[in-house]
Amino acid sequence: MLDDVIDFLEPYTYLIIGSVKALIIAGALLGIVPALVWLERRLMGRFQVRLGPNRVGPFGLGQPISDSIKLLFKESIIQSSADKFLFHLAPAIVVFTAIVTFAAIPFGEPITVFGQEIGLWAANLNIGLLFVFAISGMGVYGMVLAGLSSNNKYSLMGGLRSSAQMISYELTLGLAALSIIVLTGSLNLIDMVNSQNSYPNILIQPLAFLLFFIAGVAETNRAPFDLPEAEQELVAGFHTEYTGMKFAMFFMGEYINMVTMSALVTLLFFGGWNAYGIPVWPIIAFSGKVFFLLFVFIWLRSTFPRIRYDRLMTFGWKVLVPLSLLNLLITSVFVVL
Repeated sequence: MLDDVIDFLEPYTYLIIGSVKALIIAGALLGIVPALVWLERRLMGRFQVRLGPNRVGPFGLGQPISDSIKLLFKESIIQSSADKFLFHLAPAIVVFTAIVTFAAIPFGEPITVFGQEIGLWAANLNIGLLFVFAISGMGVYGMVLAGLSSNNKYSLMGGLRSSAQMISYELTLGLAALSIIVLTGSLNLIDMVNSQNSYPNILIQPLAFLLFFIAGVAETNRAPFDLPEAEQELVAGFHTEYTGMKFAMFFMGEYINMVTMSALVTLLFFGGWNAYGIPVWPIIAFSGKVFFLLFVFIWLRSTFPRIRYDRLMTFGWKVLVPLSLLNLLITSVFVVL
């Protein structure tokens, strides 16, 4: 009987393994959001010489859980003049694109389970980096639709800012990544990690790393580039009219994008899961680098004031884009010669 079941399922082995991996990765990403919120609030408290969350559970560990329960059961209010279909669709787009983007992110070497080699990724794509940029770029549609459908001037301003910011800084992001593509000769993220077995790319491409990381912070709408939701100017930006779980979904998308961007920087510039002689498992090495970059995200929020909007655009087009083009030109000449 068992042999018959195994024989029946054998043609679908890869489909089953792929589905299980997708569910595990999606669950892990959604589960890491409360932990990341807790870590940010605790670190922000320390940076600002206060305690942070410390009432619910030991060290305030129960605070994100209680906040999640509160948002889950909170009433979802939709104003009568809003476009209800787009209003519901917008947060779903933000979360969906954030999770799907991570599908092409490898986070360790393949492992063998019951004689079956399983790769630590949802999908190993030859155009992995292009896939990440394409799907992550679609997330801005959720923010723009949220601004348009809310019938609120602050929401609309936040949506317009978000689209302009994404367009401006995605160019720098792509040009900085193009320098690594020229060196590696591949769009496959695993090939990029394997090309760094001897030393990480940050040693030979420090300018590309700096440009990519700055543009990545702007792409994820994190401080000091959080102009689309600037509280002092736009109340809460594109999610001003959102409450309950829909409000939480925007933050879930933001924190998942932070993890994805940190993972992408790790793969392109920090050698991925290469430990360079340190005796740790590859997945631990990868996770440590990602955690360090997440810490830097939080550190930046605590350190720098929000940049003015006109200066954000000027900085993107007049500083970052020319520098990324110059770096790409120098890298191309170096590779050709």
